[in-house]
Amino acid sequence: MLPLHGLKVIDLSSVVFGPYCAQWLADLGADVIKLEAPEGDSTRQTGPGLEPGMAALFLGCNRGKRGLVLDLKTADGQAALDRLLAGADVLLHSIRPQKLASLGLAPDALLARHPRLVFAGLHGFGEAGPYGGLPAYDDVIQGMSGIADLMAQSTGTPRYMPTIIADKVSGLTAGLAILAAIVRRQTTGKGGFVEIPMFETMVAFNFVEHFYGHHFDPPRGPLGYPRVMAPWRRPLETADGHLCMMAYTDAHWRGFFTAAGAADHLDDPRFASIATRTAHIDAIYGIAGALVRGRTTAAWLDVLEAAQVPCAKVITLADLERDPHLAATGFFTSVDTPAGPLRFPGVPVLFDGERPPVAVAPPHLGEHSRAVLLEAGFSDADIAALLASRAARQKGEAA
Repeated sequence: MLPLHGLKVIDLSSVVFGPYCAQWLADLGADVIKLEAPEGDSTRQTGPGLEPGMAALFLGCNRGKRGLVLDLKTADGQAALDRLLAGADVLLHSIRPQKLASLGLAPDALLARHPRLVFAGLHGFGEAGPYGGLPAYDDVIQGMSGIADLMAQSTGTPRYMPTIIADKVSGLTAGLAILAAIVRRQTTGKGGFVEIPMFETMVAFNFVEHFYGHHFDPPRGPLGYPRVMAPWRRPLETADGHLCMMAYTDAHWRGFFTAAGAADHLDDPRFASIATRTAHIDAIYGIAGALVRGRTTAAWLDVLEAAQVPCAKVITLADLERDPHLAATGFFTSVDTPAGPLRFPGVPVLFDGERPPVAVAPPHLGEHSRAVLLEAGFSDADIAALLASRAARQKGEAA
């Protein structure tokens, strides 16, 4: 049995931030109901797919869920959701706060009716600040939270990282916060409102290392961790490719310089300790880069592994699908669907040595509407009325 078995989650979110959070809860055993508006999540159209409405980006963050469509712009849709919440543990959403009341989701009123519910607001910005309620997507948050500036300091040009890091880091943070609220409910008997703002989450994420000298008042150094800002911090060019090397401790650097036949650098006072190496990080990385050019990648891997210096070759995205370690651990998996097989990267964590399975593909729009409503106590007549009024939709209906 998976750790979150028995937890019922209603995922009223779209794009990646919220759906990625909810997918983690599903991967860990929760019953996650993806509640969509009649037009469906926009990611259903983002990328290639085997059938309409089941595009690649949607597949990437909605597996393991059941699909329900309610039109929350209607009174009947709002009333149906309220009945569903009576049996739910968590409601998470990525709707801007100022729109909640019109959808029947004002937090205070909702929690008054359902005091055990954990109501999680996955927002762009904290509601209390001047940015509260502004729209936000990954690129916007990367630009505002310092990531684009870090890229500018590293490359000379403000850029976004080539991954939707703000959505995914914030989604993971939301999952942690939601589970913390569930644990609190076990001792207090009450749920509550949990706010997870992307902007604050990503500033906290960046400032783990980059607040650096500004931990002190007055500051005892600049913003930015020098080691990771160093221009030479990159895969090092070898005679036939590239090498990833992470010499960090005194023992690592002794091992590297000895293996490189350049032990004289060990007497350089700039490189005597972690503190002095940090102060002169680009110098030592530059020396390492010059030395690494003289041998092949395979040769370096042999000598550095023998010296217990952390190192690896660069693995391309294409090669990851054939990586022997991932193959041996059963990381990738396939799920058969009527439209054809779908492949997924697996759940990365293990419980008692077992990886949670990826057994259920993402839902079609409204695929489980009838089943979810029946489980919540709706009669056949209730469901027929919701479908007739268009407050609910099921798979196969036009939006």
